[in-house]
Formats: sequence, C-alpha cells, structure tokens
Amino acid sequence: MGTEASGHSPVVGSADDPLPEALSLARGAAEAGLGLKLLGGLAVRVICPDFAPRLRAGQDMDFACTAKSRKEVAAYLERSGCQPDRRFNNLNGDRQMYFNAPSGRPIDVMVDRLVMCHTLDFRPSFGNLPFTVDAIDVLLSKLQIVELNEKDVWDTFHLLSGVPVGGPGPAADSRAEQAAGGRHAAGRGAAAGSAPGGQDARGERGERGERGDRGAYLDTDRFAKLLGGDWGWWRTVTGNLAKLPSLATEKAHLLPREAPYEPLAQARHLHEVAESAPKGAKWKMRARMGDRVRWYELPEEVDH
Repeated sequence: MGTEASGHSPVVGSADDPLPEALSLARGAAEAGLGLKLLGGLAVRVICPDFAPRLRAGQDMDFACTAKSRKEVAAYLERSGCQPDRRFNNLNGDRQMYFNAPSGRPIDVMVDRLVMCHTLDFRPSFGNLPFTVDAIDVLLSKLQIVELNEKDVWDTFHLLSGVPVGGPGPAADSRAEQAAGGRHAAGRGAAAGSAPGGQDARGERGERGERGDRGAYLDTDRFAKLLGGDWGWWRTVTGNLAKLPSLATEKAHLLPREAPYEPLAQARHLHEVAESAPKGAKWKMRARMGDRVRWYELPEEVDH
C-alpha cells in the first residue's frame, strides 16, 4: 500500500475525496462481472457509512482482486482511464499491480492476498460483499499490524462499532448480540437488502455479494479458523485486541459517536473466539517457542 502525501484535508464528496472515484471503479467492475474490492480506510467508509469518515490528503486507493481475474481487472482499469505502471506490473503482477487513476491518485491492487506483518488470503471470503473485501478481512488487515498507528486504531474502532460480530446462523448471531452489550440500535431491523454495516448487499443496480440480504458482519468462523491455524496470527491479533481498552481511554477521539455496537464488548467477544478456537499440533508446537522467536514479518514498502 502506498505512501500518502501531505497537504490540506479533503472535503467529503469533493474532488479531493477519493471515495467517489474508488467506489465508481468498484461498482463498474461489479457490473462487468469482475471482482475489484476496496481495502483499507475506504473499505471502512463503505462498510460503516453512518460514521464521520477519516479523510487524508493524498490518500491512495487500495483494492484487491483474485489472480484468476487479474488480467481482466487490469484491462478494465485501463478501459476506465487508469494508467498502468507496466514495468512494475510485469515484474510484480502476480501479487500486486499499480495504476494511476484518471484523477492522478495512486491505485494499488493486491492480488489474492495482503502480505504485511502476516499474510491475509482474501480468496475464501472474496465474494461475500459487492464492493469491498469481507468485513472481517478489513478488520484482520488492521489487527495483523504489530505496531498500530492512529489510523489503524481508528479503523479498528469504527469496524467494531459499526458491524456486528456474528457467524453463519441465528444462534451465533444471538450470542454475538449479547456479547455486543445490547447496543444493537441498528442492523437486523434495517430494510431488506441493506447491510447492517451500511454496505448494500445488492449494490445500487441489484448486484449481490454471496451473502445476499444479510450483508456485512464480522465472521467469527473465518476469524477462528485463521487464528486457530497460525500461532503468529493469534499472537498479534489477540495482543492488539488486548490493547484496545487502554487505547479507548487514551485516544477517545478515535471512537465514533452514537455507535450501534459497543466496540470493547465486541473486541472481548473476538478475543474469546480466538482463545476457544481449536488449535492444531503445528499451532501448539509454535506456541511453545513463544516470543523467543519473532512471529511476524517486517513489511517493506514496494517502490513503484
């Protein structure tokens, strides 16, 4: 993901706000039958549209696509007026592609996975939502960062405040609602087709993610499977979840106001899911080594 320039703060919906252009590209790809899904802070804005957004000057647009459709996605972006970095894409296109949007904004497209402190494979849940990667993957892309900065904490608190923790059935939803502290003011009472987190499951022209009317939720099954299969992931994510109560006190300005879900209660629920997830022999063997051996990678910025 790219480096952001400094400058004035953009105004929501203005030419300096990257979301309209980014969402137009994602929507156009969906209409063309292609998967080009938003990542990062822009994905948080789509999933949690009722909160005041985090805006930064010079913000790039981060997307994901799958390897099997990357050539079609690249062709679509070029047809949409985006200029490819051909040398970079020829060398790295199997894992990342780089373009400049018609506005001049940088576009990073991650192919199949995000490789940072840990590797997050988007493919198992890629089709769940129409314009973003799955909500739990957006959250995991933040919680996998060993040294969180303020924008990572902002995004984490907003996702935990705006999207319910849940699983693929009503029983799991009931348990999640109890864990969320009873602040379920919006969500499953929303109109059919409107995702609890704000992303319309059908899109504006009837496109559907695989979840149909259910929309966005923080999928405990995917969360448990990932953390139960990899001790390094478990160590970083549970460590970051444990930091949230003190961060909520020290940096209260990073929490949204009038949120439908209590973020710390939802974080505790996810922590309990991580603790109770079945662990295999490989996980237990790595756990015995503990922090004596580094469990995460040190990501390097890729030059374009």
